[in-house]
Formats: sequence, C-alpha cells, structure tokens
Amino acid sequence: TLQDKLIEESIIVALVCLLFLFHFRSGFVAILTLPTAILMAFIVMRWQGLNANIMSLGGIAVAIGAMVDSAIIMIENAHKHIEADGGKTDRWQLITESSKEVGPSLFYSLLVITVSFIPVFALTGQSGRMFKPLAFTKTYSMAAAALLGITAVPILMGYFIRGKIPPEEKNPINRILIKLYSPVLNFVLKFRWYVLAAAITILGITVYPYMKLGSEFMPPLWEGTLLYMPSTFPGISVTQARQTLEMTDKIIKKFPEVTTVFGKAGRANTALDPAGFDMFETTINLKPESEWPKRMTPRKLEAALNDALQVPGLSNVWTMPIKNRVDMTSTGIKSQIGIKVMGPDLDSLQAIGERVEALLKQLPQTQSAFAERVGYGNYIDFRIDRLEAARYDLSVQDIEDIIKSAIGGMPVGQIVSGIERYPITVRYALERRDNPEELKRVLIPTPTGAQIPIGDVTQMIIHHGPMFIRTEGAVPTIYVYVDASEYFRHRRICEHSQKVS
Repeated sequence: TLQDKLIEESIIVALVCLLFLFHFRSGFVAILTLPTAILMAFIVMRWQGLNANIMSLGGIAVAIGAMVDSAIIMIENAHKHIEADGGKTDRWQLITESSKEVGPSLFYSLLVITVSFIPVFALTGQSGRMFKPLAFTKTYSMAAAALLGITAVPILMGYFIRGKIPPEEKNPINRILIKLYSPVLNFVLKFRWYVLAAAITILGITVYPYMKLGSEFMPPLWEGTLLYMPSTFPGISVTQARQTLEMTDKIIKKFPEVTTVFGKAGRANTALDPAGFDMFETTINLKPESEWPKRMTPRKLEAALNDALQVPGLSNVWTMPIKNRVDMTSTGIKSQIGIKVMGPDLDSLQAIGERVEALLKQLPQTQSAFAERVGYGNYIDFRIDRLEAARYDLSVQDIEDIIKSAIGGMPVGQIVSGIERYPITVRYALERRDNPEELKRVLIPTPTGAQIPIGDVTQMIIHHGPMFIRTEGAVPTIYVYVDASEYFRHRRICEHSQKVS
C-alpha cells in the first residue's frame, strides 16, 4: 500500500543519511518532504475529481524514489560547504549558498521527469483510461517535489543540519567506496574512446534481443484457474457436443493438479451469452502449486493439457477466467491474439479468414488458429405448397403452427417452485425429429379429422447460411482466434496477415 511505501522509503532515506553522511537529523529533511509532496498531489487530485485507485496510487508509488533525490543532493552539498568552511561563516548563509549552487539544476531535472509523462496523456481508448490516472498523479507528485526542493528544503536544512558535520573521509563506508571507484574512474578517463566504443557496441547488440521481444497489453496474472475454450465447426449436434464435452472433461480430470472440472457447450441461460454449440467453455480449478508434482509450472501444465486434448475438429484456446472476461469485454476476442477481418461480403470474409488461419498455422509458435465459419450453419426450410394445402382446407397458419409446436416446442404451462418459475414445453419426441426423413412424417390434422404428413403439403430444403452476423461500425466482421505457445510480436502477425491482401 501507499502507507507501506512511505514507511519503507522514510526508513531507507534515514539509513542513507546515517550511513553515508553520519548525520541522523539530516534525514528528517528528506523524510518530511515525502508526505508533504504527496499531500499536495492529493489536494490536486481532489480538485480534479481523480479518485484513489490502484493506478493513481501506483503513480505516486513510482514517483516516491525520485521525489527525495533533490533533497538528498542538497543535504550532501550543504554538508560539503559546512565541512569546508570550518565554522567561519554563518550557517544560514552557507545553507543559502549551497542551495543556490545546486537548487536550479535540481529543479529543472525534476521538471524534466515531470514532463516525461506528458505523452501518456495522448493515449486514447482502453490504454488512455488505464494509464492517465498514473500519469496525472506522478506528474503532480514530481511537480510538488520540484517546488518543495527550492522552497521548503533549504529552510528545513537550516533547522535540522546542526552540530558537528563529520568529514567524508572519516566515514569507513565512504573510504571503501572511494578506493573502489577511483581506479575505475581513472581507467575509463584514460581509455575513454575504447569505453565509448564498447558502450555503443553493447547498445547495438541489444537490438537483436529487442527485436525478439513479445508484446502484450497487460502482463499475465496467474489466477490459479484455467479456462479451456475450444471452438469447432458449426452444425455440431447437441448429442455430439455433449459427448465431446464429456470426453474433454474426463481427460482434464486425469491430471493430478486438477481438483474440479466444469464444462459448458453452447449458451448459458442468459441473454448475455450468445455462444453456439460450436463454442465450449471448461473451467479448470487447480490445486495449490505446493501440491503439484515437482518441476511442474503453470506453463508446463498448460502445454501438457494442450497436448492431451488434441481432439480432431477442436481448435484449442487456453486462458484464465478473469483475463478472458477482460479481453472479451474490451475486444470481443477470447484468445490472447486475435485478428478482425472486416468487409461487406460474408463469403469473401470467410475465404480471407480461412487463408489467414492457414498462414498462421505455419508459424512454429502457433498452438492453434481458427477462423470463424459464420456461413456454415445448417438450416431447414419448409416451403408450403399453397395449392396442395388448399385441397385439404389448410391455411398457412395451420401448417406453421404445427411446425412451431411439434418441432420447436409450444409452451403450455409453468411450474412454480417458491420464487422459481419453470416453463412447460410440449413437442415431438427426439426420435421423431432428429433426422429430415422423420420430420417429413410429422402429422397435421385437417378440418375433416384426417391426419396427413407434413411432407404432403410442404417441400423441405436443407441449406447452409450464416449462424450469426457480427458487425462493428455496421460493417460485417469475423474473428480469427490464435493461441500461441509464446507471445507473438505484433509485427510478425501483421506480416503474415498482410500476405492475404
């Protein structure tokens, strides 16, 4: 917490002043500067309407280390002046001269740190909402420290820096550090061009590992629970989805690190879950890491689970529950990496998405890549033969009511259990509606009391069509989900995605 950071920083400042300056009271100058500057930052936050959260307080915590630098430098410079004067000049005059000597430079150096976060204010969207509070509070804290460095610190030095100031050479720690530093300083000054060349060479060498670094908006946080979210092709039946889900749950439960497994296929009983049967969600609760086998890590466990769940037709995606909710809320994409393909024509989008999927699968870091098949949904159309229906004295509404009730189900009542309500729906048994030929035999009562098959008055056609149409800004969009063994660089993803254009 911020209180802990303040206490820790105050103790460190006091120890530094005691160990290196041999003067305990000098530490109070820097210690008093910290809470004063933070209080000034809080006043501006209150005036701005910026609340205290993990990011705003994080900005203050980041600034704490730099806020006391100017005070410590001014204290040390005042010690040097008092030590060199030997008590001949008035102490307040020495404090004034020492403050004028380094005060302007320290003030401008703190201002440079203050304005260094100005580019953060140009961020927009999710990154802007997240990092602007941190930038505000860090800027306020550093600005307050710069102001106090030229106003309050010289006055506090005049009151607290009293008594005998021991020379620097009498401090054994300083003597050891000077003996270690002097040969290094003499060496780099003597061979300065070689040292500069070595520094430039090292800087050049760092370019290669920098190019290999991955990137991610937020660092991963281990939640202690995994979320397995594979996707399959549309058109999977309820029976097959249940069997596949049971099979994957049994495989996962065999791992000794797993305590419980709970899987879901399709949508939950809520309007906020638009998932189809082609999307699975399995929550994997894990034991504490202390109970895991030796040398097992979360990354190794995820890799082992992924290897065990190489089920034909499933494209695996591994994440964590909280991270998934954040990703889905901010981007709509469930995987750690996702590509959005946008355009006016669904068939073209589908073709491009499949090409992107094929290209990404060629990368060695790709565990799985899956482009949404929005146009692969299966539909059954009943086209009513109006002339044939008229021969039996049937209206279009009569036939549609049978289709709706016998196949889709008709609500006929409700079960009340306390505050719970359950609808009662009546429809044909599964074996009478689980294949097209059986659907043709669904009976329709006529006004004369006869029962005729629905196939006599309708033509049943099976065709493919979009299961859903996702739009962003009124433009049709499909997603390509990518799960990687290590973090991709955005540049590499863009290079492979642009190959299809």
